[in-house]
Amino acid sequence: MKKIAFVVTLLAMACNSSQKTVSDTSSEAKTAMDPKPYAETITEAELKEHLYIYASDEFEGRETGKPGQKKAVEYLAEQYKKMGIPAAQADGNYFQNVPLTVSKLPEGTITINGKTYNNGEGLLTFTAAEGTYNDIVYAGFGIEDEKYSDYSAIDITDKIVLIKAGEPMKADGTYVISGGTEKSVWSNLSESVGKRFEAAQAKGAKGVLYFDENNFARFESRFDYMKKNDSGRMGIKENKTSTFFNFFINETIANAILPNIKTENKAKLIAARIDLAIKSSDEDVDSENVVAILKGSEKPDEYLIISSHLDHIGVTKDGEVNNGADDDGSGTVALLEIAQAFKKAADEGKGPKRSIVFLHVTGEEKGLLGSQYYTDFDPIFPLAQTVADLNIDMIGRIDPKREGDRNYIYLIGSDKLSTDLHMISEEANKKYMNIALDYTYNDENDPNRFYYRSDHYNFVKNNIPIIFYFNGTHDDYHAPGDTPDKINYDLLENRSRLVFYTGWEVANRQDRLVVDKENK
Repeated sequence: MKKIAFVVTLLAMACNSSQKTVSDTSSEAKTAMDPKPYAETITEAELKEHLYIYASDEFEGRETGKPGQKKAVEYLAEQYKKMGIPAAQADGNYFQNVPLTVSKLPEGTITINGKTYNNGEGLLTFTAAEGTYNDIVYAGFGIEDEKYSDYSAIDITDKIVLIKAGEPMKADGTYVISGGTEKSVWSNLSESVGKRFEAAQAKGAKGVLYFDENNFARFESRFDYMKKNDSGRMGIKENKTSTFFNFFINETIANAILPNIKTENKAKLIAARIDLAIKSSDEDVDSENVVAILKGSEKPDEYLIISSHLDHIGVTKDGEVNNGADDDGSGTVALLEIAQAFKKAADEGKGPKRSIVFLHVTGEEKGLLGSQYYTDFDPIFPLAQTVADLNIDMIGRIDPKREGDRNYIYLIGSDKLSTDLHMISEEANKKYMNIALDYTYNDENDPNRFYYRSDHYNFVKNNIPIIFYFNGTHDDYHAPGDTPDKINYDLLENRSRLVFYTGWEVANRQDRLVVDKENK
């Protein structure tokens, strides 16, 4: 799991049953199939066998893009081949390539009127910047607002723009934009930065030099940390066509360009030669989601996704392997066993009505990247036809802070978008498993914000109903102690079967889940 970062009765079990779903379609009862024999193929022994391999030292902590993660995806693909479950992609490849990049500090210099500065010396940028410019446009506060504009009398197309923090005030001490004593969003330390850069870029500027003493100190701290630790932030690699750049500058640099910058608010053209030679040091990373599918027998163009993340956090600086048995080896092996159960049913002529996509995503620990790539860049199957995502992230341990029945599971998000899904989940558990369903972390005010911290959330953003299955954290969370010997395999079996039963009902019900709530 990412560390920082979501009353229907069931189908009848026999052909003479009269039970109905929330949609009250009696035809479902006539076609109901008994899922128990298939759920019972999900066993402690097989879960344990998978996990002792998947969370072994051989897989080196499965860090995104590293050799151990490559071993992990090969293992998963091989399991689907053995089960006879085909790849989701039309070309038969189980691997959905996820192009990533690590944004590292760019290196180089900027020369202003003959004086050269290294990146990080009085000015700093996190983006590449190259070119020669013979003047700078000073645009005061750099504000573009319906009540005030610093750009109304100037053209900044293809120019470097110098701007400063703050906002205009009237002679009586009130603010121009708010009309009173309250500051506007343009004075917000965080939000105003992006708004200023976006405004300049929208008006055609090549880049921005931004004088803001508070934000300079803030971003200087981040810059120094990245430089000291040679670190960067991983993200999805996009085909960028823009070369827009931005620099944070301190008072010394700002005054060297415009000596009276603190008191001067009027836009003007400044004669100054600037030579930019800042080159990118970003590193590309190749990674993969693993995606397989069982085609639906009656509604093959509607898709239920069952997901888990295949990655973990790798090896410590001291060489200890973070095995990630619970996080998320438990979800990964559960997904394999669930897939096997559905495949056995399909082989016996009792396959799901809707297609089921088994989605193992990469890069969860780096920021939910594999699931983001699937939803935002390359959904193999249309999101509009995706009925739900059942996401499994950490289901093999016990939360030491929780009191009560050990046979529990935290459910998060089941009621956020679809009443249907929540009721199906409740009824499936009541009918088949009787696990204590704990909604502690489903509270939107929960300070842990778990709803936003695993891969289901990228489906939530697309208005797709989800359930997040989670056992809570423990002392071995994101530590070398998260090993297979500490897994409660009886609970892992129970929780995996619960996901299977819920998925069975969602995949086989006559009517598609109704999305009857708004995404907040």
